[in-house]
Amino acid sequence: MSLTANWSYPTAIKFGAGRIAELPEACAASNMKKPLLVTDKGLASLPVTQGALDILEKAGLGRAIFSEVDPNPNEFNLKDGIEAYKAGSHDGVIAFGGGSGLDLGKLIALMAGQSISVWDLEDVGDWWARADASVIPPIIAVPTTAGTGSEVGRAGVLTNTQTQMKKIIFHPKLLPETVICDPELTVGMPKMITAGTGMDAFAHCLEAYSSPHYHPMSQGIALEGMRLVKENLLRAYTHGDDLDARAEMMSAAAMGATAFQKGLGAIHSLSHPIGAVFHTHHGTTNAVVMQPVLLFNRSAIEERIGRAAAYLGIEGGFDGFYDYVGTLNAALDIPKNLTDLGIKDPDLDRLTEMALVDPSCGGNPIEMTAENTRALFEACL
Repeated sequence: MSLTANWSYPTAIKFGAGRIAELPEACAASNMKKPLLVTDKGLASLPVTQGALDILEKAGLGRAIFSEVDPNPNEFNLKDGIEAYKAGSHDGVIAFGGGSGLDLGKLIALMAGQSISVWDLEDVGDWWARADASVIPPIIAVPTTAGTGSEVGRAGVLTNTQTQMKKIIFHPKLLPETVICDPELTVGMPKMITAGTGMDAFAHCLEAYSSPHYHPMSQGIALEGMRLVKENLLRAYTHGDDLDARAEMMSAAAMGATAFQKGLGAIHSLSHPIGAVFHTHHGTTNAVVMQPVLLFNRSAIEERIGRAAAYLGIEGGFDGFYDYVGTLNAALDIPKNLTDLGIKDPDLDRLTEMALVDPSCGGNPIEMTAENTRALFEACL
């Protein structure tokens, strides 16, 4: 038997409208008595965040918050967050928000008690074993967007400002003990964020589905995740208060992040360096490069995408699926290419070098080389 793999699946998820009220119960289950809520700068003062803090305070859990989190979190954000965690003598982290708040919250929990550098825990081989797992406090995740799926992931993305590279930091205990998925928290998302995060979820599902690695459970989850995006993203984008559509998109986001245990690919290995250098929105960047990457991988995935198209009710096999992505991007007002996204005069050799060392490229159906990856960047421009 050659079908051998190591599998892990997500954690306890409290899913449904209004379930943010169960935050104190989740803290109690994790033995948190003094949690630190970590979110990004833009969310800190909004009603959804203040409401969560009110719930904590009413339950006698304080209302401590750290929000110095950039859209692409970096090592300086992490250092400040660790200092806030230690200064407050906290015993757990509530990672709250979109991908940036979720990732940095998880990494603060990971690194608060470590004596090694965060870069020593990059997702390479068994580097995660270098960490002292016994000092990692519990994590609760509360997503307020429907995209990254970081709430059900065992990793966090951190930008190294010295190298301008995004690094994936991994440890099994980064998987939150409890996730609260409350679609009411996503209702106030701006349309641009709804579009970008939704396409991030779609990219996760698409790349996991296309990955050549063996993981049939992830493959099935990815396929159904694409269906949920297809049937609900435009509804959520057009009618922001459609709670059913918002809920289905939260499910799709978690499904995408669960599925990409099977692998990611060129969409992410391109978007990571672009985001690190040009500070673009991750999900939007994924959407911009999605069609060129589909063409890049066509010879390896045409039959598989054809089967997906049939399941999704898209006529025309691979070509129909390709056209659908373009139509969806246009309906969501996604920029047509990287130039329209604001990428001017990029150093393609440097971006190519960065893409080829990104862990995501290892899951691409077509082997990525310096020559074909540079040509792919050119196609995206």
